[in-house]
Amino acid sequence: MRSKLLLLALAAAPFAHAAETLYEKPNKDLVEILNAPPPPTLSVSPTHDYAIILESVRHPSIEELAQPMLRLAGTRIDINSNGPHLLPHTVKYTLLKLSDGTQMEVALPPAKERKLGPPLWSPDGKTFAFTNTTNHSIDLWIGSTATGKTHQISGVRVNGVINDAEGGGGGRGGGGGRGGGAHPFQWMGDNKTLMVRLVPAGRGPAPAEATVPKGPHVQESLGKAGPVPTYEDMLNNPHDEDLFDYYATAQLAYVDTATGKVTTFGKPGIFTGVHPSPDNKAFLVSRIHRPYDYLHPFAQFPTDVEVWDGTAKKLYTVANKAGAMRVPIGGVATGPRDYQWLPTETASLVWVEAMDGGNPKEKVPNRDRIVKYSYPFKGEPIEVFKTEQRFQGIQPLEKGGLALVEDFERMKRWVRTYEIDLSKGSDQKAKLIFERNNQDRYKDPGTPMMKTLPNGRRVARQDGDSIYLTSIGATADGDRPFVDRYNLETGKTERLFQSTGDYYEVPEAVLDDAGTQILTRRESPTEYPNYYIRTGGELKQLTHFKDPVPQLGAIKKQLVKYKREDGVPLSFTLYLPPNYQAGTKLPTFVWAYPYEYNDADTAGQVTGSTKRFPELSPHLLMVLRGYAVLENAGMPVIGNPETVNNTYLDQIVMDAKACINAAVDMGVTDREKVAVGGHSYGAFMTANLLAHSDLFHAGIAESGAYNRTLTPFGFQSEQRTIWQAPDIYIKMSPFMSADKIKAPILLIHGEADDNTGTFPINSERLYAAVRGNGGTVRLVFLPLEAHGYAARETIETVLNEELTWLDKHLKGVNAEPATSGGTQQQ
Repeated sequence: MRSKLLLLALAAAPFAHAAETLYEKPNKDLVEILNAPPPPTLSVSPTHDYAIILESVRHPSIEELAQPMLRLAGTRIDINSNGPHLLPHTVKYTLLKLSDGTQMEVALPPAKERKLGPPLWSPDGKTFAFTNTTNHSIDLWIGSTATGKTHQISGVRVNGVINDAEGGGGGRGGGGGRGGGAHPFQWMGDNKTLMVRLVPAGRGPAPAEATVPKGPHVQESLGKAGPVPTYEDMLNNPHDEDLFDYYATAQLAYVDTATGKVTTFGKPGIFTGVHPSPDNKAFLVSRIHRPYDYLHPFAQFPTDVEVWDGTAKKLYTVANKAGAMRVPIGGVATGPRDYQWLPTETASLVWVEAMDGGNPKEKVPNRDRIVKYSYPFKGEPIEVFKTEQRFQGIQPLEKGGLALVEDFERMKRWVRTYEIDLSKGSDQKAKLIFERNNQDRYKDPGTPMMKTLPNGRRVARQDGDSIYLTSIGATADGDRPFVDRYNLETGKTERLFQSTGDYYEVPEAVLDDAGTQILTRRESPTEYPNYYIRTGGELKQLTHFKDPVPQLGAIKKQLVKYKREDGVPLSFTLYLPPNYQAGTKLPTFVWAYPYEYNDADTAGQVTGSTKRFPELSPHLLMVLRGYAVLENAGMPVIGNPETVNNTYLDQIVMDAKACINAAVDMGVTDREKVAVGGHSYGAFMTANLLAHSDLFHAGIAESGAYNRTLTPFGFQSEQRTIWQAPDIYIKMSPFMSADKIKAPILLIHGEADDNTGTFPINSERLYAAVRGNGGTVRLVFLPLEAHGYAARETIETVLNEELTWLDKHLKGVNAEPATSGGTQQQ
């Protein structure tokens, strides 16, 4: 509808013309590269004897995006399958034996009907479950590592609208590997039974919308403040509520994977969490219910959190959350939150409660407390620990009833990690393990590597008093991933592995308790990513994936460091054409995204690595058309978190000036032929740079927000409202400075943007504002696309549009894209 209305408006405008718009491709060699399959990934079994190689398609077709879809309560629902719209999927599984690297094809549904979800391993690693999405359902399949054979559980139609993010897999070092994620089912501890969310039997047709309204749609607030972010895809009327109930309501059921027997469990409901206890005798169940509201996604609807026994009888109520609570900006809800089973105990819950009313501005000695409550849930919960600052997370360890707890102080951005004993009370003296500015990448000690217990639960892998930590290993020369053995008693660290030399090597899993074997993913600027096992100094290659587009390996890449005029150290990654001759000045494209920091030290830290194989992106392909690309250009905004945006414009202009000067001084960049681009907040940055500087000769802004009056309750890290800082909101809005945007700007936006705050109207109105003030501007609306673009036809068109824009305004090539129909000119 939006595109139809836009074309009508353009047709009515003076000096405008409209015509049919078609998808277009850049030249053939770029299309070949653009659509090459991504590198395969691994999902490693909990027992570390097998892995599944997952192969996928880089871009779905526009036909897939065009499947019927509803946007309800923060979800996008494929009404044919009763699952998520455009869920990423895999097209091929291959079993890999880790001991010798032998491979075995996995029998799968026919290729034309194959959209596989990520595998979820049984705790014993002998079986894996996965979904296959067809045009009319989500089917449940079971596979065996012994034979590679699979079978569908007949008569089971999975409801995938709201999945459970804690399905017993995922994460480094165990059950899910990189193939982990949310699942609409999870394994019980017997290695044969799944708890599955089903489409209720005999559900009937979807509710029809009334042809004649019964009355007005009313919302009301009763005088209490409740700032709300500008969410998209919300409910709009009672019919939306009925549709949400229809598609999101699921029937829980036990499914015996050996016999296919299905046994229903409790009554249908809208479940946001279903977690069996480690002994499988109880369930932690979260259900949302009416009344709904039209400003929040479903996660903030009224929710009952209960413990059920194995027959769905309620044993205990953890929380009755009212929904749409009046949470202060930067605060948390009151009452229990972050509830979970302790993986090393039979049936003990832990959760967190705010002690400051959820308000970060309250002056209190402790912001949160952690409580524990055990089966049979008699008496009162036990307070285990109080955090001085806001609770950030808890990670139970494998042995000794210990856990790592993090708290976070928002003004200093300071994160601390403590070791606590979950068997003791709140009077225990916690041991401080680590502390740092959470943006200080150089001092990141790493996160625990995980292990799956025989009961299917995930814990931090432990060897005696030691745990294993992994990090990207940020350094002044780029990322160097590592694995450390950290002794909790002595505080001493032993480095077991770190990526060195001309390779970028990421630890994927520690394969044994002693840490003698590490599974890694290894690549270099010229070597395609593959998987290896390290045993001491020995390196054994497991996979031999080949680069489908070797052209990328010839692109030149280097890290460039420089300083802005106030001394803040910055960097960018420079990409140059394969045949580049030193001293040749090239038209240059700067791609960036601004981040906020407390201090210059963290702002100036290097991100990324020049040792990686070129990661395919449309902007990287500009190099093959004769452009220098400055990717990940440092655009820090430094200051107090509450007032950092007071100098936002001055700082991003200073950042951009330093970036251009560095590239010009290298003899790489022609100062008169530089363009800037960015996505989302990077698009906001791009429009501001064109409005408040004359550094760039063109700009490309993808899916941005340009009018901050449309996000009045804060944006990005800004926590002041527009009523508290009106001058900042107005000054930072490039829409308000559209008359100053004289360099040509290309605006691109998905018509179905789902990101908070980046409504498509932002691009529509900025286009009108720049055009009305005599600027050069082109607006490309992408049908069916969300905040990130997905369809193959879309990606090809976006690259074609951007290359044509740069060719015209930097190289002086006066050619319109083949898709110039549907534009207006003045």
